[in-house]
Amino acid sequence: MEQIKIGIVGYGNLGKGVKKGISNYPDMNLTAIFTRRPVESINITEKEIKILNVDDAQKYKDKIDVMILCGGSATDLPVQGPAFAKMFNTIDSFDTHNKIPEYYEKMNKAASENENTSAISIGWDPGLFSINRTLFEAILPQGKGYTFWGPGVSQGHSDAIRRIKGVKNAIQYTVPINESIDRVRSGDNPDLKTDEKHLRKCYVVIEKDANQEKIEEQIKNMPDYFADYQTEVNFISEKELQKEHSQMPHGGFVIRSAKTGENKENKQLLEFSLKLDSNPEFTASVLIAYARAVHKLNQEGTTGAKTVFDIPLSYLSIKSPAELRRQML
Repeated sequence: MEQIKIGIVGYGNLGKGVKKGISNYPDMNLTAIFTRRPVESINITEKEIKILNVDDAQKYKDKIDVMILCGGSATDLPVQGPAFAKMFNTIDSFDTHNKIPEYYEKMNKAASENENTSAISIGWDPGLFSINRTLFEAILPQGKGYTFWGPGVSQGHSDAIRRIKGVKNAIQYTVPINESIDRVRSGDNPDLKTDEKHLRKCYVVIEKDANQEKIEEQIKNMPDYFADYQTEVNFISEKELQKEHSQMPHGGFVIRSAKTGENKENKQLLEFSLKLDSNPEFTASVLIAYARAVHKLNQEGTTGAKTVFDIPLSYLSIKSPAELRRQML
């Protein structure tokens, strides 16, 4: 079996999730991990996996088939994405929804000009939820669609808080408002404002002498992340954060509610949901499956940036088209 050679850029929670997950994919081999940290600070048991400084990545252009970019969307991927797309086939989980079109254009230019293939915004939202929103709307065009996230830890929002000057560590929980979910499931088809769907609960550890009031204000007014939501900021100790908030659960729902029939007499409800013990490990699993698709596309000569809307479902699978027709259809 051909081995797809994988590289990881960034070794935080998501990068660690990718490393753990690779062993579940018999057609993939983890070649190297690239980090901005001191190389000696990354301790792994597998001798065959190289730990390298991110600046050395260009030396591996012909040794890695797909580079999985595991940086954050706030500051890492806008810079790293186009830079790596010039050198490698890439996949990332860029999740700042309203900036995806702009990010796509930059990634498409970088990848296309260098005959590479880059899958962007891959994960469960954007990603799997995006697929279901589109599918459900196509099936029930006269209905209403809703997305609820949580309860769980948002990696992107937590990372955005940690980037604030004076913040030592932070975790952010997205919590859906149950009353709103119940209204949607009942077929009420409510018009819900952003702050009627979710709460954002932040647990923040600050540096000594940091301005707590200023940090809370920056969090609550952060565009694209917190400004439009009911946001609760709790300042706690590092010890409490490690004890009470060290897990990474998440989940959510995509719901489409509609009525069909000549007189719209029949209620129809479509729902896709996730309940995850480990958000980074699940997101990593989605990235790895799509890395297989990126490799297939590039081998066929398809280049440029791609989203979940552009990639055939069959390309994610290790099974052949004949096997899929026989076993899954």
